[in-house]
Amino acid sequence: MFRTSLASAALALLATPLAAETYDLDALRAATEKYRDVEVALADGYMPDPEGHCVSAAAEGLPAELGAMGIHYLHPAMLGLAAPGERVDGDGTHTDFTKPAILLYEPQADGSLELVGIENLVFKKAWEEAGNDGPPQINGRLWDAMADDPATDEDEAHGFMPHYDQHVWLFRENPSGELEPFNPNVSCDHAGH
Repeated sequence: MFRTSLASAALALLATPLAAETYDLDALRAATEKYRDVEVALADGYMPDPEGHCVSAAAEGLPAELGAMGIHYLHPAMLGLAAPGERVDGDGTHTDFTKPAILLYEPQADGSLELVGIENLVFKKAWEEAGNDGPPQINGRLWDAMADDPATDEDEAHGFMPHYDQHVWLFRENPSGELEPFNPNVSCDHAGH
């Protein structure tokens, strides 16, 4: 009886999504290096943000000195995106940064794109339905909780349903910290060129 209960408890733990993960950033760089070539990203199922929007702090109503995120290339299957609706929604709970759901590219003056970071995003409702009661963690940092506040003019969730997301700046040094959402060393100056 004890052995059966112990085995059941062990299986239950294995079935629960991990909320706290630790990564070696050099290993993540090696795992995602191939996406420096945006054509490889496209071949692997990533697609550019349909709006082609380059996200900067200033455009989001935040202090310009925070910098930018760049253009997001999304992997719809990893995000578990639902059919189009009023806001982007899905059932994604993917947290594996060795295979990120989002790639971050900075537009260059010559029209090319430079990979600067990676990101994962989980939809809050799906995350909680999977048995989690708080945001995921990476290297001891809680992911950012994002939800639109209808009392403000800005869209704090960037058109998405409530979610948690986490950026990792692997290919562009971030003086604010490698896990912060915006990077002062990333720019949208050449977006649309």
